[in-house]
Amino acid sequence: MSPEDLNPFTIAQRQADAAARYLPAIEPGLIEYLKRPDRMITVEFPISTASGEVLNFVGYRCMHSRARGPGKGGIRYHPDVTPDEVRALASWMTWKCAVVDVPFGGAKGGVVCDPKQLQEEDLLHITRRYVAELNDNIGPFTDIPAPDVNTNARIMAVIYDTYDALHAGQNNLGVVTGKPVRVGGSLGRNEATSRGGLYVTERALERGVLEGTDGLEGLTVAIQGFGNAGGIAATLFHEAGAKIVGVSDSRGGIRCADGLDPAKAHAHKKKTGSVVGLEGCEDVSGDELLETECDILIPAALETQLREDNAERVKARMVLELANGPSTPGSDAVMKERGIPVIPDILANAGGVTVSYFEWVQNNKNEQWDEDEVNARLKKIMRRAVDGVLDRQAEVNGSLDELTAEREERGLDGGPLEPIDLRTAAFVVAVERVANVTLDRGIWP
Repeated sequence: MSPEDLNPFTIAQRQADAAARYLPAIEPGLIEYLKRPDRMITVEFPISTASGEVLNFVGYRCMHSRARGPGKGGIRYHPDVTPDEVRALASWMTWKCAVVDVPFGGAKGGVVCDPKQLQEEDLLHITRRYVAELNDNIGPFTDIPAPDVNTNARIMAVIYDTYDALHAGQNNLGVVTGKPVRVGGSLGRNEATSRGGLYVTERALERGVLEGTDGLEGLTVAIQGFGNAGGIAATLFHEAGAKIVGVSDSRGGIRCADGLDPAKAHAHKKKTGSVVGLEGCEDVSGDELLETECDILIPAALETQLREDNAERVKARMVLELANGPSTPGSDAVMKERGIPVIPDILANAGGVTVSYFEWVQNNKNEQWDEDEVNARLKKIMRRAVDGVLDRQAEVNGSLDELTAEREERGLDGGPLEPIDLRTAAFVVAVERVANVTLDRGIWP
């Protein structure tokens, strides 16, 4: 077997291509345009560190699409940030916003650095210089950053402060989301990605995605990644009646067949730096965590964690992707063959960008919504998005002969169409929405 291509941008393009086969009315040239980013910016800059060194850094910001609104997407600080990773994440954000019908396009950014080797003061200097280098390439109505891997509310506040200093005299709060509440952030934003994933799971179970199950009560859950998204998900799913049987972080994982208390895991990680070693649990590797026997596996770490070479060993009945791009096409093929439903990232983790949209609206209107209102609005949008994806999957799978015939009439190759999984259904919804808006606006000039 030849090695699987793990380039995230290649994966993102393949996912869009897979959906396009079920949209024969859309011109292939338009599909090709929608797959590629509008622009990619590279910046290089130095900082003077707290220890007195001068270090140089490379940062990126990709704008994938502004067809449906301003670009929207996080900024991550990680030593493995690459241009293609940023391009992929930006494109996934475009499709994610379209799936939940939030009026944003997709963008993403990152700085190549290892936060574990830097002091907090250094990270703030990196942030200010990165934003200053981008300058007018971000803005409240053009491109709006947010937190991502190794960035947080404090860093978002510094992004706002830097941009505001460069653009004095106007309401700049909407230039970035995920800010502290006292700096214009939204109540409920910190938990939004995980809470949105909970709402998606509950609705999917109600709709029969997991055969023989219509609710979370008593289901077993394993979570790869115990950072912001995964750690909060453990708490929320536990509160909803699920049993958390395993979690992991960058140093390793733990399993507990009888279930673990997320509060104790959080306290242990705060004290020791990792969940590893929690009393009453078995220590396992991060890879072994993915093979935990459970009802729901939640990848909440980085890209390409579920691949063709390990998908056969997954023992979960369902996968919920809280991370961006955790599954490769090879893994998807294996999961489909095994009958394991995968709720894709562009649906499952869209709660974060949805509440970011709420924050942006509140900033522009100088309002502050109650947390109950934020969560109620989020629940309505996430449940509606699940219904849209499931309904489209059923519609497509009931029209395969007609869609195959239409492809043949238009001279499109590829042979008979096969039934689609949830990821392709979500991409069909998203690609069609972005394509229709692009055509409504017109191909310029």
